[in-house]
Amino acid sequence: MDARSPLVMSTHELGRRAGTMRSLERTVPAPADLGTEVIGVPEGSDVELDLRLEAVMDGVFVTGTAAVGLRGECVRCLRDIDQDLDVELSELFYYASTKASLVQEGDEEAEDLPAVEGELIDLETTLRDAVVLALPFQPLCRPDCAGLCPVCGERMDDLEPGHHHEQLDPRWSALGSLLEEKGETKDGER
Repeated sequence: MDARSPLVMSTHELGRRAGTMRSLERTVPAPADLGTEVIGVPEGSDVELDLRLEAVMDGVFVTGTAAVGLRGECVRCLRDIDQDLDVELSELFYYASTKASLVQEGDEEAEDLPAVEGELIDLETTLRDAVVLALPFQPLCRPDCAGLCPVCGERMDDLEPGHHHEQLDPRWSALGSLLEEKGETKDGER
């Protein structure tokens, strides 16, 4: 854990006295790869944290919210999307002694539990889990986005009503070539 990271918080003021609490408001830069291929939080953009750190018997319980700005593209029409997202954070960071006793008792998942290291906690994984799980699976610029024309690739919202392309059924294409051989046009003219 890098103590200089903006998402690393000190729990020194809490001590190990269960019930002590500290509120914290902080704006930090977003870490890299906070999103999916289609939408996410741009690296270095502002993440506004409003947190409450509370000492409990087993560790430090962190609750609060994170407000982020999303950037991505609509999966239907490929327009750029800029949206805001607020997510709830809730994580228990175990004291090293509590985590060790859980491992000793045979808890198979205890190794992966977040922990207080010295007097520091790292919120990056907690933030990443909350944001990525809250992202839309298929982001849209608006719910009724019409998408792209499958023939010309233009945005349907930008085209005139009734836009269409005449397409011949490929099963009839051989007959069309017979007409062309005789010198006839589609209208039957010579």
